[in-house]
Amino acid sequence: MSTGHRPNPTIDFDHPPADPLPLFDQWLADAKKLATPNPNAMTLATVASDGAPSARVVLLRGMSRDGARFFTNRSSRKGRELAENQRTALLFFWDELNRQVRIEGLASPTSDAESDEYFAQRPFDSRINAWASDQSEPVANRAELERRAGQLTERFTGIDVPRPPHWGGYRVSLDRIEFWQGDKYRLHDRIAYTRNADGRYTVVRLCP
Repeated sequence: MSTGHRPNPTIDFDHPPADPLPLFDQWLADAKKLATPNPNAMTLATVASDGAPSARVVLLRGMSRDGARFFTNRSSRKGRELAENQRTALLFFWDELNRQVRIEGLASPTSDAESDEYFAQRPFDSRINAWASDQSEPVANRAELERRAGQLTERFTGIDVPRPPHWGGYRVSLDRIEFWQGDKYRLHDRIAYTRNADGRYTVVRLCP
């Protein structure tokens, strides 16, 4: 984790804004300006029915008051775990800015129409591979994956590639959002927003 670089502050941590979304948008924009690789990458944590946790990196594909959106194979391990337990956590980490954002909430599937719309925007090869890969399932070797992809390419060349029924989006509600700004000597700044029943947030400053 970077400890030397501390960007010009975009927030007064002693007097934070009431709404966390504009701040998140600003921090994401700051990461994009620095040409951070995959600034929209986030760690998604899920929990199995036996309590075993798992985590992986996915890409943010939209942020709004309704939640943080991503797309994936719903038959994968993360999809199966989200079907059992909607509670999840997201983590954004931008090392160049010495910042991270944590989000906790419930993951709900997006509508078929929303999933169809996003899938249609993906490159042809990405749409093919969504069909070719039985995500999280064993496969003999890479040659087998390439064989499947080749057969599907022949099948769909020149026509629209439909969205696989097992592929779609999720939206994670913004029940809790924490912003962390690192400090060289570990006197970090942290604020946490917790959403109330009326949709507004209670914000508190936390010790590092």
